[in-house]
Amino acid sequence: MKLERLYTVPLGDAYEAVRQKRVPKAVKLLRAFIERHMKAKGMKITLSTALNEHLWAHSIQRPPRRIKVRLIKDDDAVRAYLSDEKVEEQKKKEEKKGEEKKPGKEEQKKAAPVAAAKPVEKKPDTQVQKQEAKAPERPAQNVKPATLPPQRPAENKPAASQRLSGSGEKR
Repeated sequence: MKLERLYTVPLGDAYEAVRQKRVPKAVKLLRAFIERHMKAKGMKITLSTALNEHLWAHSIQRPPRRIKVRLIKDDDAVRAYLSDEKVEEQKKKEEKKGEEKKPGKEEQKKAAPVAAAKPVEKKPDTQVQKQEAKAPERPAQNVKPATLPPQRPAENKPAASQRLSGSGEKR
């Protein structure tokens, strides 16, 4: 059973979100709208590439306020396209992908001939060995040892017993 409908989806509520999260919020609003109006709770919802590019056209900060979409509900999924996007091309691409399967990794490994044994060069394991392999050691440059700041000469201060006492008198 195939159901196809056209809707204008309001996305203005996305502007209530923080600037840097508006388009992701708009995508969530669109998916919620599709789920509600196509009665697709728990079904897979697929947005077309053109629809996604249209949402992201003016950066993450400014999604469109509303968008016209064509929704197609199959037995197992709901697909969303722009209203003026051609759906037939999408079907053809899916059919071509199904027919022309590329061999998997396991099949490629089996089909690939075993390469002749080549001498393997040892590669350095640690960072130090890599650096030594790249450039010869350079002589140390003139490095001054860390010195303490110069000390001030001692001032002639009276001893603690000669300082002013609490009464304000000198001894």
